[in-house]
Amino acid sequence: MADKNAEKANIVPYLDRLVIEALTEDEVSHAGIVLPDTVSKEKPQRGRVIAVGKGKRDDSGKYVSMDIKAGDIVLFTKYGPHEIKISGKEYLIANESDILAIVS
Repeated sequence: MADKNAEKANIVPYLDRLVIEALTEDEVSHAGIVLPDTVSKEKPQRGRVIAVGKGKRDDSGKYVSMDIKAGDIVLFTKYGPHEIKISGKEYLIANESDILAIVS
């Protein structure tokens, strides 16, 4: 269930975890000046799902698949995901419970 970006980095999330590529947006000051993401102090809370794990196991041992799929744009908790760097690219690994919404 991983796409090409995650396959290049050899990332396969375990169980109910997701690999997310954070999406940053340039901020605009009150005067209309565009501030790049390097100036922003806030962590991104929006990202594109790169890879999805199999899901949690239920009491009988069967996998319960996740509703989120690779390619979805999601909103996630600010401090929930773990930051990792693989092959010079930054990713976030989050539990399914860290996802607040899917953006359509």
